[in-house]
Amino acid sequence: MTTVQQPIALIIGAGDHLGSAIARRFAREGYHIVATRRRGDLDTLVSEVEALGAGITALHSDARDEDQVIQLIDKVESELGPMSVVVFNIGANVPCSIVDTTARLYRKVWEMCAFAGFLVGREAAKKMIPREQGTIIFTGASASVRGSANFSAFAGGKHALRALAQSMARELGPQGIHVAHVIVDGLINNEATKAFLAEQFASKGEDGVMQPDDMAEIYWQIHKQPRSAWTFEQDVRPYAEPW
Repeated sequence: MTTVQQPIALIIGAGDHLGSAIARRFAREGYHIVATRRRGDLDTLVSEVEALGAGITALHSDARDEDQVIQLIDKVESELGPMSVVVFNIGANVPCSIVDTTARLYRKVWEMCAFAGFLVGREAAKKMIPREQGTIIFTGASASVRGSANFSAFAGGKHALRALAQSMARELGPQGIHVAHVIVDGLINNEATKAFLAEQFASKGEDGVMQPDDMAEIYWQIHKQPRSAWTFEQDVRPYAEPW
């Protein structure tokens, strides 16, 4: 990797849908994208970002592993440049009855939702505090604010992530760091969810589910907010979603 002149956006959890859409949105503004996934194909996103005329560094990294997170952020800062924005966008929704939820499953979901968020948030804060600027955005869910049947592990992890984001916002805001939390309340348009929740998708119609590119605009607008009017939390849902 070589030092870049463009502002840098680090997307942790650059999956095929929302994570990639966020990466593309920042790329359209001329940001150099650093996109990470624990595993899976990043070639498509690389091609999309490069087609927009932006640079991208694609890496595989496990956000649950402390050493990997430290190495990742140190590498970005030392070899590419200072991060302007860090987005933590890892999901871990594994519906399961409480009586069937094993310790291993609960711990895995908590690690992905909450512990990984802590590691990424801590390391990003270490870099941003001396500069007194930067944005850290966490992706939440309906489970961040309410538990539902069969979602004990996911709700526990997402509640914890929201609490982390609140604590960081209150500590880091006066130091010039904008910490925000986005509550995703509804179905996101992607093939995996369509297959898993086929009936719900069919009943909602095209604009009754969230489009990743539309959601990505929220992340961009949060990042660009002036210091005099920062948002901590914003929820997003389709017009027809009951709440």
